[in-house]
Amino acid sequence: INDLTVLSGAHTIGQAECQFFRTRIYNETNIDTNFATSRKTNCPVSGGDINLAPLDSLTPTTFDNNYYNDLIANKGLLHSDQVLFNGVGSQVSLVRTYSRNSIAFRRDFAAAMVKMSRISPLTGTNGEIRKNCRLVN
Repeated sequence: INDLTVLSGAHTIGQAECQFFRTRIYNETNIDTNFATSRKTNCPVSGGDINLAPLDSLTPTTFDNNYYNDLIANKGLLHSDQVLFNGVGSQVSLVRTYSRNSIAFRRDFAAAMVKMSRISPLTGTNGEIRKNCRLVN
C-alpha cells in the first residue's frame, strides 16, 4: 500500500473530468469548503461532464509534492486520493512525510515506478486486453 500512496503522487500533474469528482465536491464532508466551491464553478450539479479541473490545486503542471499538501488540507480532487489522508489509517504518516520532504517523495516514487515496470503482463488465456479499461470484456 505504500507503493500505491507514492504512485498516487503522480496526480501532482494532470487534470480530471468533472464526472469523476462531482460526487466529491457536492456530497462529501471531508473537503475544504472554499476548494469545493471553487470547483463547483466549473462542474455543475448536472452537465459539464468533461469540464476539467487540475488534480493539484497549486502547481498542476509541476512534478512536486504539493499533491500531498492538498490531501492534508482536504483538497484532494478525487475521492480515491483523499482516502489516503482521512485523519486515521496507515498512510497518514506517509502522506505527512511526503508533504514535508520532496526528496523522500521523489526517491520513493522512482523506486515504485521501477518496481511497477517489472510487473509482467498477463498473456494468452491468463490475461485480457480490455476494450474499456474500467470494464471487464
